[in-house]
Amino acid sequence: MSALQFGASLEGSFVPVDACSVAKEFPDDDDDDFEDACESIPPQPTTVMDLETSLVEANLALDYFFNNRFDEARNILKPWASTSMYHSVGASVFACLEATLTFDPQHIVDAASALKMCLTVCNRHRRKVTISETIGKTFKRPNYESYTAVEAHAELCAAEALLMRAMITFIEDETLTSLIKGGMKIRTCFGSYKECSLLLNRVKWPSENTRLHFQSGVHVGVGGFNLMISLLPGRVIRLLEFIGFSGNKEVGMRELMAGYHLKGIRQVLCVIGLLGYHLIVRYVLGHKEGDLAFCDEILEEQLVTYPDGVCFLFFKGRLEFMRGNLEEAAHWYKKSWKSQNVWPQFHHVCFWELLWINCLRQQWREALLYATNLLDGSRWSRTIYTYQKAAILMMIPEDELTPDERRSIEFLMRDAPLHKQRIAGKSIPLEKFVVKKCERYLAQGRFLLLAAVELMFIWNMFKILGRHFHLADGFLKLIDKVTADDKMPKTKFDADNRALAHLLKGACLKQMKSPLQALKHFEAVVAMHKDIKEDTYLIPFAIVEIGLIYADQGKRDSAIMALEDAKKNFTGYSLESRLHFRIHLALTDLRSSQPQKDS
Repeated sequence: MSALQFGASLEGSFVPVDACSVAKEFPDDDDDDFEDACESIPPQPTTVMDLETSLVEANLALDYFFNNRFDEARNILKPWASTSMYHSVGASVFACLEATLTFDPQHIVDAASALKMCLTVCNRHRRKVTISETIGKTFKRPNYESYTAVEAHAELCAAEALLMRAMITFIEDETLTSLIKGGMKIRTCFGSYKECSLLLNRVKWPSENTRLHFQSGVHVGVGGFNLMISLLPGRVIRLLEFIGFSGNKEVGMRELMAGYHLKGIRQVLCVIGLLGYHLIVRYVLGHKEGDLAFCDEILEEQLVTYPDGVCFLFFKGRLEFMRGNLEEAAHWYKKSWKSQNVWPQFHHVCFWELLWINCLRQQWREALLYATNLLDGSRWSRTIYTYQKAAILMMIPEDELTPDERRSIEFLMRDAPLHKQRIAGKSIPLEKFVVKKCERYLAQGRFLLLAAVELMFIWNMFKILGRHFHLADGFLKLIDKVTADDKMPKTKFDADNRALAHLLKGACLKQMKSPLQALKHFEAVVAMHKDIKEDTYLIPFAIVEIGLIYADQGKRDSAIMALEDAKKNFTGYSLESRLHFRIHLALTDLRSSQPQKDS
């Protein structure tokens, strides 16, 4: 008998069938998750914890976690991880953090095992459905009013577990198959969050507390997905919409704000999402600034609750960095770094920021210390960290380098390409850029023009120079000094080097509030398009800078035209995807603003 015939014969009956049986009878994209969750399910535990108590304990563990009291948080979660869904999700977060921070194979296996258990626990608490109900769900919505609070929370926790499982899929096997499988898991998770948003106002909640904590989870899930998808370039969004995703920035921000204003268990995740958007995304990918006053308000509250929390100490440092308060920023980053030693990977995030603070001050020796720490300690990208150290060494005047340091530059340049990674069969864009630069260093007779300053431009660090005229002026003088005729070796890449110098000068002058002079340098880059041999990325990057100057001047139509030119008429250059993120965000801002005729 087919599944359809069997379901039809049961029409009107209410024989309960668990989620595992249904999943196997009606396979979908996420069979492996259901099967993982259903294999060897242990018998129902004799001791269970009620939902209210598990929420209280999970909230306490969360407070411990964000105050760096990691062992105490683990001690709350671990004993109940096989029976309570909130304890199981919490234990899975710990395991996934270790896996993503260390990339250690054993930690990845442990995380996958924790998530398998988590899905088992969630499925045990999820609503039992009949075969006929499963078939009927294709044609009409289920009866959400009949869900219990426990069943609703189980759906939410399962969505969170599935999202973490997708992340682990990406890092445990870097093949195209795993990339597709991870994407399908995320699609299922996205659908689960939408289901939870429908459950929110239909379940008969036994207490305001159980509703509040569920609501905060809906806000962070729906808000996070909408915001992340809205940041992707248009061509990616169109593909995602075709397979069932959709994203709206305004909806995402509204949901995260609503979650921030609720005192639910997941409020802190909404806070991190908002801080990440305003303090990182807007500055790495965007043209406009984040809402720094709002971030200050959030952090003032969070640092009262979590005075020793590595996460919020870091964000406080980032806030001061974006304000241009470099001394204050360094103070908070060091405080974050020294606040805990359980996860040294958090130290590396602070080292990264401290490296750029010192580069902005042209304190190359100090920056070199952090570059060395990252190269020696981090497993993120050895190719990038190796090149970064060499680039900073090259900024130190030749007569101040030791013989070992001079030899080290060449060794690092030859070593960096050897560690290039491939994910799903493709190289990481920034690593490909670095490999080309290492080849250029050797082809130009062991010379590379302003390598560290070029990296600063790529990471959008020049925005901070705008806070300090003297710092921007210092870089302008450095560029003039290094590019003087007697300093520049004559090679077949002369046009590439001169174009890079123009781009960097224009970026400095833009931050020094000299847009007309900046435009001349950016236009000089575009005019050299026929002579540039390898660094073709300079041309679309310069056009984007021209468009952003027009945007600052209120010339909306001219700005959109320049950005569309860079988006549509150039392809195949280094860091193309990075630039498309910036273009997308700039165009979104411009098109959401009031039309204004160019003067």
